[in-house]
Amino acid sequence: MAEVLVDSNVILDVLTEDAKWLEWSAANLAVCAEQAILVINPIIYAEVSVRFESIEEVEDALAVGYFRRDQLPWEAAFLAGKCFRRYRRRGGQRASPLPDFYIGAHAAVRGMSLLTRDTRYQTYFPRLDLISPQKSSRS
Repeated sequence: MAEVLVDSNVILDVLTEDAKWLEWSAANLAVCAEQAILVINPIIYAEVSVRFESIEEVEDALAVGYFRRDQLPWEAAFLAGKCFRRYRRRGGQRASPLPDFYIGAHAAVRGMSLLTRDTRYQTYFPRLDLISPQKSSRS
C-alpha cells in the first residue's frame, strides 16, 4: 500500500479549522487516508504539538490508529544536510537545517508522497511526489 507523509501544515489546517485551507486540507487528507497509509515523524509531531497544552491532547489529535509514526531514517538526515548546503549557497540565512529539509528528505528517501501545501519542497526535492494545491484537482 502507498504511504503518504503528512506535513504539519495540513494537520494544523484541519485541527485549527483554518478559514483559507480547511476545505482543501481536510478533503485531501481524507482521500489520502482512503488510498494510503498516513505517516508522520517526530518533527511533524513536534510542530503540531505547539498548539496543545498537554501530551494527551497531542496524542488524541495524532492518533496512532490514523497516523503511523516513523523515525527519521539516517539517509534522510544526510540528504537534509545536502539540501541545507544548497540552501546556504543560494543565499539562505538560517544557521541550521530547517525542519522542512528533514520532512522532505524523509519522504524522498522512503519513496513516499508528501501531502503539503508548501511547494518549496520541490526546489530541493524535485523528484518528490507532492500532493499540493498546485497539483491537486481539489481546491
